[in-house]
Amino acid sequence: MSTTDALTVPEKPTFAQRVARLDRAQRIRLAVGIVLFVAIAVIGLMMGRQSEWRVLYANLPDKDGGAIVAQLTQMNVPYQYGTGGGSILVPANMVYDTRLKLASLGLPKGAVTGFELMDTANRFGMTQFQERLTFQRGLEGELVRSIQALSSVQSARVHLALPNQNGFFRDQQKPSASVLVSLNAGRSLDRAQLAGIVHLVSSSVPEMDPKAVSVLDDTGKLLSTPPDQEAGLGADAQQLQHVQQIEQLYTNRILDILEPVVGRKNIRAQVTAELDFSQSESTTEAYKPNQTPDSSSVRSQQTLESTLAANQPPTGVPGAATNQPPGPSGAFINGAAQTPVAAGAASAANGARRESIINYEVDKTVRVVRGATGMIKRISAAVVINHQNVTDPKGKTSAMPISDEQLTKMTALVRETIGFNKDRGDSVNLMNAAFTDDKANVADIPWWERPEILDMVRALAWPLGTLLLGALVLLGAVRPALKAMTQPLPEPVVEAEGHVDALEAEEPDRPLLEGPGQSSSSLPAPPTPAELALEEARKLTRDNPAAVANIVKAWINGEASS
Repeated sequence: MSTTDALTVPEKPTFAQRVARLDRAQRIRLAVGIVLFVAIAVIGLMMGRQSEWRVLYANLPDKDGGAIVAQLTQMNVPYQYGTGGGSILVPANMVYDTRLKLASLGLPKGAVTGFELMDTANRFGMTQFQERLTFQRGLEGELVRSIQALSSVQSARVHLALPNQNGFFRDQQKPSASVLVSLNAGRSLDRAQLAGIVHLVSSSVPEMDPKAVSVLDDTGKLLSTPPDQEAGLGADAQQLQHVQQIEQLYTNRILDILEPVVGRKNIRAQVTAELDFSQSESTTEAYKPNQTPDSSSVRSQQTLESTLAANQPPTGVPGAATNQPPGPSGAFINGAAQTPVAAGAASAANGARRESIINYEVDKTVRVVRGATGMIKRISAAVVINHQNVTDPKGKTSAMPISDEQLTKMTALVRETIGFNKDRGDSVNLMNAAFTDDKANVADIPWWERPEILDMVRALAWPLGTLLLGALVLLGAVRPALKAMTQPLPEPVVEAEGHVDALEAEEPDRPLLEGPGQSSSSLPAPPTPAELALEEARKLTRDNPAAVANIVKAWINGEASS
């Protein structure tokens, strides 16, 4: 039997044998590392497959929120609550589909109910008071819906005071209303919108006066003007608004006429208008001169005639005045007086007496003149124009002042635009100056603070964190144990003398092979007992390093104590 046949080739160790070679601490570290790595992999997979949550509805009343949650449970739609429980979140890919399905079911109904209360109000045994109360609630709900349709209003409440009508017309009370509005952040209601809300409420209730409607905001501030202050405050606000409109109108006219010439960013214009809002009224009475009788109007006429008998003795008070015949009666207007007729001649002619009184209309003209308010008293316009850019033949652009001739023409254009009136005291000032290019000093945001970088970090936080944590577990716990398992097993020590004796016993007649230049004395000498002991110590060190370390530690402690 040959020498190579006598030496046995060691078999490859199995996984169980390699694990058995590890000490207790290494086995625990390997098991914990494998468990942690599997847990991290599972968590990372679950977080990677988790969908993004979006808001389905926010700021819902408790009643609608409970109905929506119950319906989502029946629909098998996952949901969760937002911060503070003020919103309901669903997966991002199911938001619109869920909203459409809930809308088909009439959800959310909203806290405001209108005339749909009347659909279920026809119950048997309902009193007249309950019917009126239900109608009032429905009317208030409809008004709230209409007011909340405004873009500036976030929510609203309407309180109607509808008194009972009796049979006495004089004792009937007029209805009134109060409106409480909560505005969106940064929004406000102008006077036109307030007037619209007041008109909406007053027009929805029969016989309600607009002055009986009060509008308040959520801070308790009265937005609608009280009736006793409406005349004064309203006029001032309207006057200020009118002045601003006039000034803006003239400013736009100046910009429209000069922007095509100098450019949109090369002109600034301001107009100040002084208006007269005083009210004046004058009354004039004019009387024309007396006209001729033919062209004048007769107001009244009275004629008196009397006939005297021929043998009638004279009567009356004796004297010169009695013997004189009366003169002709009548009012002469701008005409010559008639010649009086002698008494004897008139009596002898017809023996009659005639008196006539005519009253004519007096020509009078009454003129009442009321001066218009908001008349323009004076207009002042200030215009600044930037230097114009001029390009030389070399292609270099530079800013140059505008010539005096062009400024004169532009000033004439501005005057014609605003309707310049010298007698009124209008003034126009046009100046040419270089504009200062004040660019906003925008701070350079570091790349790690940019929104897109932050969004990318948030999106990759879980995958990268999971990968990094798994790598730490592999390198810190699993890899050292696997490295210890893959170390080769120590080769068995062969007893040289026993092996040679066995060969000689099996083949006593076979000579030892000697190579060229090699004799029997060149064969390796058998190991000494010291070498065998050293090899055993090395094997023990490889197999059980902890025990060897304890032995060495005990030796050192013993030497130190001695």
